[in-house]
Amino acid sequence: MRVFVDELVVSTRQRFEAVDITSEVERIVSKSGIRNGMCMVFVPHATAAIIANEAEPGLLEDYIDLVKQLFKPDYKWRHNRIDNNAHAHLAAAVIGPSRVFPVAGGRLVRGTWQNILLLELDGPRSRRVIVEVLGE
Repeated sequence: MRVFVDELVVSTRQRFEAVDITSEVERIVSKSGIRNGMCMVFVPHATAAIIANEAEPGLLEDYIDLVKQLFKPDYKWRHNRIDNNAHAHLAAAVIGPSRVFPVAGGRLVRGTWQNILLLELDGPRSRRVIVEVLGE
């Protein structure tokens, strides 16, 4: 089995943002030369998350609205006494920092409407995204 690791850097411009990173991840899978296996996409940050879903512009805004409703930024979270971003930590913990996709025939396997999205929950920031491809 072979392992190929590469990294993306995504610069976000807003406090909350959904960024489509699908094409960059697909480029890394192709660059890996791995034909069959799996690809993990991981964001090593406590206030960002990775999801797989549609990247329609209205839906990108809906993801952010949902996060804001479920993890209210202006709520009296105890962590806000330190740096006012408890909502981002909580949302990232629930949504998760990674997703795993199959790789078949040298291509990332995903549904028609499944794109890979970085959710920025405490921006603007520069976010690292680790892409690890394992297989043959």
